[in-house]
Amino acid sequence: MHVAIPLYPRFTALDAVGPYTVLAFAPGVTVTFVAGEVGPVTDDQGTLSITATASYADLPRPDVVVVPGGPGTLEAMSDEPLLAWLREAHEHTRWTTSVCSGSYVLGAAGVLKGVRATTHWAVLEGLADVGAEPVSERVVAEGKIVTAAGVSAGIDMALTLLAQADGVETAQAVQLAIEYDPRPPFDAGSPAKAPEGTVERAMSLIS
Repeated sequence: MHVAIPLYPRFTALDAVGPYTVLAFAPGVTVTFVAGEVGPVTDDQGTLSITATASYADLPRPDVVVVPGGPGTLEAMSDEPLLAWLREAHEHTRWTTSVCSGSYVLGAAGVLKGVRATTHWAVLEGLADVGAEPVSERVVAEGKIVTAAGVSAGIDMALTLLAQADGVETAQAVQLAIEYDPRPPFDAGSPAKAPEGTVERAMSLIS
C-alpha cells in the first residue's frame, strides 16, 4: 500500500508526521511525502522542514492520500496543481483522507460535496462553505473519504485505516510499538472540557 502525504508551505508538522509514523511502521506500507517540486517544505513554525521526495507527477495514483492542515491551508486551497493532483488521485485511491484543516483542501478540490466530515474545532462550521456536512467527531469515515479532527487526531485516523487495511492485530502492534497510550496531564483537549478562558487563549495561539 502506497501512501502519499502532500506538503505545502506552513503545514502543521504533527498533522503529517503523526499518520506518517503510524503507517510507515506497518509492514507492506510505503509512505511518500509529495509536493509540486521535490525538496524541503517548511512547516507553520518556520523552523522545521520535511523533504518531499516525489512530485505530484511522480506519484499520480497512490493508494491513500493524507492531506495535513495548518495555517497554509488557505493558500493550499487555491494551489491548482495540488487540487488537480487530488482530484485525479481521488479517482483511484482506496482512501482519501485529511487531518485538521486539511479537510478544507479536500473541499476545495471538490471531494467533500455532500459528505460528512470533520476538522479542527475552531473551524468546524466553515466546512459547510466547501460543501461538506460538519460533524464534531474525532474521526469520520464516509466510504473512502476519512477526515480527522485537529492535529493529534491524525494518529487515531491512521490507526483506524491500518486496522481496516491489515487487521486490528497489526494496528494494535503498531500502537504498542509507538507506545501510543495517551494520558494527558490536563483534561482540556476539547472546548467542551477546557476550563474557562482556555478557548480564548488557544485561539490566540492559532489565529
